[in-house]
Amino acid sequence: MLKASVKARYETEAEKEAATGGATVTFNAGDFKLRASMTDATVINGPSLNGLSLAVEKPDSFIFDYNVPKNDFKFQFMNSVSILEKPLNLKYIHSRGEDETTLDGTLVFDSANKLSVSHKLGSGGCILKYSYVHGGLTTFEPSYDIKEDSWDFAVSHKVYGNDVCKATYQTLSRNLGLHWSRSSKLGGSFKVSASVCLDDDEFKLPKLTAETSWDFDL
Repeated sequence: MLKASVKARYETEAEKEAATGGATVTFNAGDFKLRASMTDATVINGPSLNGLSLAVEKPDSFIFDYNVPKNDFKFQFMNSVSILEKPLNLKYIHSRGEDETTLDGTLVFDSANKLSVSHKLGSGGCILKYSYVHGGLTTFEPSYDIKEDSWDFAVSHKVYGNDVCKATYQTLSRNLGLHWSRSSKLGGSFKVSASVCLDDDEFKLPKLTAETSWDFDL
């Protein structure tokens, strides 16, 4: 039986006083996933290739993305090795259009502790992130950007089993984010986010993002 999922996204842009939307359709085809994403620019003023991207994914192996209007390819390869009997998850990401290559590695110490390192080739720096899950409900994720000498912080907490509340703060941009998400096999999943820059002298409306997705059989 063919399985599919649909994700819809709506985002307000406070600075531009505008809003954007988008949708993603994913099909499971054996060991692979086929994905098509589009934005409102794809359908406004008639069907077009603007905002359209296609992808082929083999979970835990590779992802191949193609941005149709930009004619840009993005490759992502994943692998896992063992170091001192601890799993090390590796990612290699390359964008042809932006000519950027990123190497990611995550060492999983146990179910509650893991350390991640992300390095963009030629950037002269890397980002370190540590994740700690306390009591299976609360997750603390501090990260440090060596090049920018800045810290980011994230704290999330599970509520009522399927709900997760999360707060993030970026010290360099002074951007504060609040997120609420729910995952359910029966009612689908959704995520609502609000972010605001605390560095502005005058008050601005927060940037709002809403996502929802459904899984179904064909």
